[in-house]
Amino acid sequence: MPLTISDEIEIADWEISEVFVRSSGPGGQNVNKVSTAVELRFEAERSPNLPAPVKTRLRKLAGRRWTKEGAIVLQVEDTRSQARNREIARERLAELIRAALVKPKRRIATKPTYGSQKRRLKAKKVRGDVKAMRGKVQGED
Repeated sequence: MPLTISDEIEIADWEISEVFVRSSGPGGQNVNKVSTAVELRFEAERSPNLPAPVKTRLRKLAGRRWTKEGAIVLQVEDTRSQARNREIARERLAELIRAALVKPKRRIATKPTYGSQKRRLKAKKVRGDVKAMRGKVQGED
């Protein structure tokens, strides 16, 4: 079943592959026998559903999870249930893509006001005068 990200974007099944591997850490016999951890791989670079600017932001957000081939690899081994780990991995992928959909605001460069410049320079002058008074006393020798 396709993964719905937003009203416009839906990820097809062929873009996501899941491999189940054995989980690490404590868990006794269950860890040694059952492959509950999921490794979800999303072919982001080849995805026709994502616009180019979203792919660029997604690459930045994914960080180390982005492979050289342009895929995102998510590993989840939070619970002992394979089905729940699979749901968590899909949720995390959806959150990551939703975060990439948000276009960051452009920063508008501003100039400090004339009054704030004057106050800053006055404070620097006062501080400099205080430090100048810390020298050795001259005159009475």
